[in-house]
Formats: sequence, C-alpha cells, structure tokens
Amino acid sequence: MTDLYQTQRAMRNMRRAAMQRGVIAILDVGTSKIACLILRFDGEARLREQDGVGPMAGQSQFRIIGAATTRSRGVRFGEISVMNETESAVRTAVQAAQKMANVRVDHVIACFSGAEPRSYGLAGDTDLADNVVTEQDVARVLAACDVPDLGHGREVLHAQPVNFALDHRTGLGDPRGQIGNRLACDMHLVSVDGSVIQNLLYAIKRCDLELAGIASSAYVSAISSLVEDEQELGAACIDMGGGATGVSIFMKKHMIYTDSVRMGGDHVTSDISKGLQIPLSTAERIKTRHGGLFATGMDDREMIEIGGDSGDWDKDRRQISRTELIGIMRPRVEEILEETRTRLDAAGFDHLPSQQIVLTGGASQIPGLDGLAARILGQRVRLGRPLRVQGLPQAATGPAFASAVGLCLFAAHPQDEWWDFEIPAERYPARSLRRAFRWFKDNW
Repeated sequence: MTDLYQTQRAMRNMRRAAMQRGVIAILDVGTSKIACLILRFDGEARLREQDGVGPMAGQSQFRIIGAATTRSRGVRFGEISVMNETESAVRTAVQAAQKMANVRVDHVIACFSGAEPRSYGLAGDTDLADNVVTEQDVARVLAACDVPDLGHGREVLHAQPVNFALDHRTGLGDPRGQIGNRLACDMHLVSVDGSVIQNLLYAIKRCDLELAGIASSAYVSAISSLVEDEQELGAACIDMGGGATGVSIFMKKHMIYTDSVRMGGDHVTSDISKGLQIPLSTAERIKTRHGGLFATGMDDREMIEIGGDSGDWDKDRRQISRTELIGIMRPRVEEILEETRTRLDAAGFDHLPSQQIVLTGGASQIPGLDGLAARILGQRVRLGRPLRVQGLPQAATGPAFASAVGLCLFAAHPQDEWWDFEIPAERYPARSLRRAFRWFKDNW
C-alpha cells in the first residue's frame, strides 16, 4: 500500500513538471485502437487573445497539437496480452502524434479499460486539533478511512474523497478553512488487478516514455461524455469499447461506482466472422457498413454481397440479407446490455434521483443501439459524444474517442485523490503493527 501511495505521488509530481514544461501526451490503450493526443498547456491569457472567446468549462488551459491512432495489437479485454506487439503499436501512435505536433514528449498519461475493477465505499472521521480545518486535517481524515483487504495482487487505482461532513453539516466539497470540531469523510476506492498496471507501466517504459498518471477509462469517458447536470444529479456512463464495456456511475460530480463487462464490439465482429465464415476484417467492414439491431420488412430484400464487400468477388459470391446479419448481431449486443444491467442493479442505480444512462465508446455507434438499450436498461438513454476540445481533429470527435478526450480533461483538472495529501507517516507502521499483533494473537 505504501509503495503504491509513493508511486502515485511521484506520478503527480511528474505530471506537474510536464505541465510546467508545457507538453504532455495522452495515451488510450484500447483493444481495437491505440490513440495518442499531445497537449500543449498555454495558459489562459494567450488563448483569449487569439480567439476572442473567454474560457468555457475550464478548457482554456490546453490545446491539442498532435493526434494519431493506430490499430491496437496485443491487447485483449483491455489488458496487454502480447508485450512486443503492444509496444510497437504504442511507439507507432506516439511517433505519429509527435510528428504532427513537431515536438518530442517524454511524459504520458495513460488509461485502460480492463483489469476487473472493484468499487469500495470507505468512511473515516477524526477530531480537529484546532477548530479550523487545515490540509493536514484532511490528510488525517483520509488516513483514518479503513482500507479493506483488497485481495492478493490487487492495487488501488483511484481513491477519491467524495463527501466531507463537519460536525452535523454534510455534503461539503472542500472543508478547508471552515470551523468545526469533528471532520468525517466518505471515500470511493477503486481496486484493479495489479499485474495489468505493471504490464502497462512496463510497456510504456520500453517505449522510452515516463508514466505521469494512470486512470480507468470508464471514469475518464464519463468526464467527457456526461454534461454537468448529469454529473451533479446522478447518471451512469456505459463506455462500449472493443474488448470491454466500462460502467461508471456519477453523483454530485464524483464517481461513486465503477465496474466492467468483459465483452465489447469485437465480440460482435467475431460472431459475424464465425456465423458467415469470413475473415475478421471483412466481418468488421460488413458490421460497420450494414450492421443494425432492428429488422424491418425492407431488410429482407436488402442483400449484402459478402465477396463484393471485401473486393474479392471471384472467391466468395455469397449474398445474405440484412435481416440475417441483424439476427447474428442482436443477441450479442443484448447479452452485453443485460450484463451491464446486472452491474447497475448491483450498484443500486435504481435508487438514484436521476436515472440517466449515457452510451459512449466505439461500439455505441451500432444503428438502433439507443432503442435496444432503452428497452433493456431503462427509458432514459442517450448516445454521448465527447466534449469539443480546442485543436481536436474532426476525425477524433466521435464516441470512440470519449476516453482519450476525457483523459485530456483529467490531465488538466485532476480530481483530488488520496495521494494529493501528505498522509501522516505514522499511519502505516501503526496499522501494520496492529495487524501483525492481531495475526499473532489469532494464530498463537
């Protein structure tokens, strides 16, 4: 626990240094694509002079000066499975983005979608030494949150204070400088499989880059796809990627739950490939051009030429109707949405005041998905696109880039986390000694 806390602190300092230097890279390591965006932090005044538009939604601090994507290799279910292939794909994306930006970057902030995230709600409280809440008091109350046993080989990815209470007043966003006697805090902690993070760290190190931050892609997709009211009142963001579907629930502008389903758009492509006995590349093209989820009378007559679509007319002259294609795609999409519904029910999503659901990610572009999702997940469903960020190329404005854009916002305005505060050093030995003493007493 202590070493991870130190690593995250070191990453935060590195990110601060990179932002002062003015350039940082954003890396979205996905199952179907690897996207790299390069940000330049200019400060607000310079941008206002050239644009004549004041800062909006706090995005005036940076602009995107380089962007590149490449087909992902060696990543399955959002986790690295073949190190060499992933390394070369990351190199390709980063070098192309550097070429476009005409700068060299040393630091990257990365996000990934797999690693089986689990959410925990923690609570802690402490008496105030002085009547005024200081930074040290916040650190002490965060340290007072009892971290549960996360399980073997699991690491903390996010640990965010979501609510503070001072005496009998609750719902405080930032208690510093306020007067009271007892400070309490609720913290949301996300743990993931540690080996996945280690693999990502190692892959980025092999590309001669330094990792300056790491985030869950379900979290960053929600930052860019949910509008401010949705983040405040409560909404779920479902990030449908290639190999994994991330679920995150926001309330009062904080993430309060996250999970993932190990299925995505690639599974739909795989079903088409097996059902029609065609290569995956042809299946992907047919899915993108002709795919859908609701069959009409018209679709029985609309014939799709399998060979004609792949340009190999001599080899494969088969034709299928669009209805048959929909019959292959729909069951898998229903399965993904039903799994997502199970996750939302487990989180108690029904009890939130607002039940808005936002679909984003590359696989959310299947025609008719919003209609099917409304039937399975609940009535209030919309398709989300990421916020417009200055300098973002037109090609990178679709839902597939929600996590990359969200990661830009995360880099510029990071959420306060546990490791942003100087946790008192005595917390660690005391707790481990107590644990050792308890173990000794139980076993001897």
